[in-house]
Amino acid sequence: MNHNETRNAIALTRVNYFNLAGLAQLYRKLGSATEVIAHRNNLKEVLPDASPRLLEAMHNIEQHLRVADAEMEYNARNNIKTLCLADNDYPQRLKNCADAPLVLFFKGNTDLNRARVINVVGTRHCTAYGQDVIRKFITELKKLSPEVLIVSGLAYGVDINAHRQALANDLDTVAVLAHGLDNLYPARHKQTADEMIKHGGLLTEFLTNTNADKLNFVRRNRIVAGMSDACVLVESAAHGGGLITTAIARDYSREVFAFPGAVGAPFSEGCNNLIRDHKAQLITSAADFIQALGWETDFKRVQATRQGIERQLFPELSAEEQTVIEALQSLNDQPISQLSLSANIPISRLTVVLFQLEMKGMLKLLAGGCYHLYT
Repeated sequence: MNHNETRNAIALTRVNYFNLAGLAQLYRKLGSATEVIAHRNNLKEVLPDASPRLLEAMHNIEQHLRVADAEMEYNARNNIKTLCLADNDYPQRLKNCADAPLVLFFKGNTDLNRARVINVVGTRHCTAYGQDVIRKFITELKKLSPEVLIVSGLAYGVDINAHRQALANDLDTVAVLAHGLDNLYPARHKQTADEMIKHGGLLTEFLTNTNADKLNFVRRNRIVAGMSDACVLVESAAHGGGLITTAIARDYSREVFAFPGAVGAPFSEGCNNLIRDHKAQLITSAADFIQALGWETDFKRVQATRQGIERQLFPELSAEEQTVIEALQSLNDQPISQLSLSANIPISRLTVVLFQLEMKGMLKLLAGGCYHLYT
C-alpha cells in the first residue's frame, strides 16, 4: 500500500469513528481511501443513504489528514504496521465482514491469516476451574493443531490465561486492544504483552491517544470474532463481554463453542445457557473441538511427522498429484476452481487428488477454501 493511500485510509478511520459500516461500504464501492476522499463533495451520488454526519465530517478531512501524518510518524518510530483493508496482510476473514475497520495497527511478527485462527474468550473473573480448562484445552490443541493462532483481548481472567497458556505451549497469540498502541490496558499485563510481540502481536483499530473507553471494548469484540474461524467461550456469567463476542461470531457465521460448568455456578451460567439454547456447541476437550471443525487432518499430519513420514518419503507421486504440486509451487493458496484450471484436472477428479495429497501431509485446505502447499 502506497504512502498516500495509507495516509488517506487513516484519515478516513478518524472520520469513521461514529459509523463502522457506512465508510467501509464507500471504500468497497470506490476501491480505495484515495477515491473516497476524491469524491467527498459528491458522496450522495455514490452512497445515497450516506448520513449527514458523515457528509459533514468529510468536509473537514484536512484536519484528519494532519492526524494521519502524526500517526504514521509514530508508527514508523515504533515498528507498528498499518494494515489497510485492501492489504494482503490484513486479516482476510475479517475483511469480509460488513463493519470491518478500514485500518488496523499491528505490532508483532505473526501471520494474521494463519490456516487456523481461533479466539478464546470469557469472564474476567476466571475461576480455578476455568484456568484448568484453558490449560488443558490449549495444551491438547497444540498437539492436535500445532499451527493454530490464539486470539483474545488481554483482559483479566479468561483472556490473559489464554494468552499465557498459548505462550507456554509455543503457540503464537494475538491480543486485540480497545485503545491505541501507545498505551496498554491493563498495565499489569505488560510483561505478557511484550512477550506476545515476539510470539504473536498486539492489534487494534484505534489511533494513538485513544483511551480504553467502555464502548471500545464492545467494538474490539467484533475484530476478535471476525478474524477467527471459531469462538471458544470458557466461562461466562449470565451477562458479559464474552457473550457479546459469541453473538457477533454467530452473526458472522463463525462456529461457536462453549465449555459447560456446574449447574448454578455463577461463571458457568452463560456457557450453560448458550448450550441449552443451541447457540453454542458443547465441548469438553480440544479433541471435541478439532472433530467438530473437521480439522482432523492437522492431527494426522502431526502423527505422520512424528513417525518420520516426511514429504521426501513420498517421491512416487501420480502424474495428477505431481501436476497439482507443480501448480501450487507456481502459485500457492489457490481455490479449487482456479486450481482445476491451473492443473487442467476436472473438479470431480481433482477433489480425490487433493484428498490424497492431504493424507500424505503435502497440502492443507485453508479456512477461505484455498489449498496451501507446505513448503
